[in-house]
Amino acid sequence: MITGKDLGGITVATVLPFHEDGSIDWPGYEAVLDHCARPDTTDCVFVNGHAGEATALTPAERAEVIRRTRDHIGKDRILMAGVVPTGYPDVIAQAEAAREAGADVAVIFPAEALGGGNANTWAGVQFIEKLGDELRMPLSVFQFPIASGFGFSTPVLARIAQIPQVVAIKEGSATLLAYDENRRAVKAAAPDVAMLPSNFHWFFAQVALGGDGILSGLASLVPGLLADLWRASQDMDLARMREANERLYPVVRAIYGPAPVVDMHTRMKDGLRLMGIIGNSAPRLPLLPQPPEIVEGVHKALAEAGVLW
Repeated sequence: MITGKDLGGITVATVLPFHEDGSIDWPGYEAVLDHCARPDTTDCVFVNGHAGEATALTPAERAEVIRRTRDHIGKDRILMAGVVPTGYPDVIAQAEAAREAGADVAVIFPAEALGGGNANTWAGVQFIEKLGDELRMPLSVFQFPIASGFGFSTPVLARIAQIPQVVAIKEGSATLLAYDENRRAVKAAAPDVAMLPSNFHWFFAQVALGGDGILSGLASLVPGLLADLWRASQDMDLARMREANERLYPVVRAIYGPAPVVDMHTRMKDGLRLMGIIGNSAPRLPLLPQPPEIVEGVHKALAEAGVLW
């Protein structure tokens, strides 16, 4: 049985390349996995999240992503799969399909009805509790940005962490204060639940405060840079942490800085295309290709970080 202790280190949220006609580029996806899911930089693999454009995929495509990823990384690597539900029947159907396709952990995104402030009530606790009882599968909970209206309050998140099937929190509150409050509350309530920071603007600060790993789509593009930061933090080596963060900084700003931030994963695919790993970086609608000036910014940032020449 997988526990939070198995989910430390770097977890890559994989991007998914498409052909120009919008079909999935499976050879390109294998090349992405070869780049970002190597055991020397990456501990776990997370598919069908925001980075993988899960909501633009059919159920059959999501299952195929899981199957192909499992075949590629092998049976001994931990594979997490996103579940992005509209409501309870949908969350059960998606999670069961993910498990059947080969996922070890289901990463549960908040259901639509948990928006508008409902994430501050016990509704989220009951939702995950019922899911855990029925599914009997390791679960990770996706903590959304507080400003989105879907982010759980600290007391709610701490209570969710005590649900037996919950093994990890993907922490994306998008404020450093909320991250630290949630980290402290979760660790006090459920010490073995892994806290996986994913707030892209504050990787350095989050791992300095404390965490059990880093879960990020950025690991699809620059897994080595994130691994350097993580290993330096584990060694409590502030100088190395700062050095790794200086290399990360231009990439973080080029990927996450321009508006709208929802295009961050398309920019990662632009970077992978510039590096010769995939041939096409265009997303599926309603996301759009990035303008030339944004792509040029990604090119300059990767060059400055020393990963593209």
